Amino acid sequence: MFTRCREFSGNLLRLSYCISFKNSKFLCSPQLSASQICSFHFSSSHSFFTSLLVPYLSFQHPLPSRSCFPVLGSDRDICYLSGFTHPVGNMELHKVLEVLEQLAPLSLAESWDNVGLLVEPTNPRPIKTILLTNDLTAAVMDEAVAMNCDLIVSYHPPLFRPFKRLLQKDWKQRLAVRAIEGGIAIFSPHTSWDSVEGGVNDWLVGGMGSGQVSVLSQAHSCGPQKHRLEFSSMNEEELNSLLEQLRHIEGSETFQCSTIRNESGGQQVNLTCDSSALTAAVQILLSNPHASKSLNITQVQQPPLLGCGQGRLSVLDEPVSVSTAVQKMKTHLGLPHLRLALGDQQTLDSIVKTVAVCAGSGASVIQGVKADLYITGEMSHHEVLDAVSKGTSVILSEHSNSERGFLTVFRDRLAARLGDTVNIVISQRDRDPLQVI
Repeated sequence: MFTRCREFSGNLLRLSYCISFKNSKFLCSPQLSASQICSFHFSSSHSFFTSLLVPYLSFQHPLPSRSCFPVLGSDRDICYLSGFTHPVGNMELHKVLEVLEQLAPLSLAESWDNVGLLVEPTNPRPIKTILLTNDLTAAVMDEAVAMNCDLIVSYHPPLFRPFKRLLQKDWKQRLAVRAIEGGIAIFSPHTSWDSVEGGVNDWLVGGMGSGQVSVLSQAHSCGPQKHRLEFSSMNEEELNSLLEQLRHIEGSETFQCSTIRNESGGQQVNLTCDSSALTAAVQILLSNPHASKSLNITQVQQPPLLGCGQGRLSVLDEPVSVSTAVQKMKTHLGLPHLRLALGDQQTLDSIVKTVAVCAGSGASVIQGVKADLYITGEMSHHEVLDAVSKGTSVILSEHSNSERGFLTVFRDRLAARLGDTVNIVISQRDRDPLQVI
């Protein structure tokens, strides 16, 4: 809580206050000498609350490390406050990975994706600092090295296609080598963040306001694939013989079996088994003349994971005009410009009741969905034309701009789980390579 704030000249402030931080009490000295009064250049696009306060505090507690409080200029060059000791502890890498995967299970990722731990140092060091970034570029790696980062969480996987060698001539290979040499682990969540309930796509559609939200491409349980075997036996004796043979199959303890007596006195059997046991079970049933004639095999649909999957469709509680929708997304994404394609017969005043979104390159997910407005990072020229021809307007933000804002949300969730044990920093060098100039 501030108890006094008095302005001097320009950006010079004399501050006197008392604040509480977690369980520690920090008290400001009531008077500051002229040498203690500092000038800060700051932008409204960044939060400088902590950075402005820390230099004036007379602490009754060990002070934060210099890497905790970056002071950022408009040119995004990074410098750090000095003279602080490190109050926090650390965590082993495997413990941090457990928390990351609890927040967004890797099983939710698409089958084509490359998620999880991508670089693991030979001797993993305790994790004191985590850097969050949307893309791992050379500039972001420089930033990670400068802050002595122990783990980089890169939303997009910097290692995607297999490498046959690690050479300096390829920029992604150079990143892998620098991480290994620096003892820095790299983790990528990518489409697991997209799919999880409350993840990137829920954050993106939330920019349009409240609404009834549904998943466009439903995620399902990742348990072992199961098959249902339906067959009949002539009598209970024959059934018992078949079941006894099936019990000797490896993994038979997971079988689920139900029987119903039919009108002729035989048994109708419904047996569910894992794919790993399917071949052995079928061979046994085919060896029985009666069971083989009635055998029917179907794949069991995995149960849906409610709220999880790719893309979102929102029926807005309060419909807005196309013009208002654009302004809402500019504010939500923190962008001065967006690209807009108006649907046929639509104007800036046309009303938007339904919105389909997919972060990144989302055409494959939202294409064909009936909605007044599509929001994604990028679509091809012909994909936009197709949407427009159906009367659907399209907002494009550029690929990573539709994703990057979620880093702040995830930082807060991760910090809530890790507490004071780890410093979590969002990259200031990460940005979409495309700009409107």
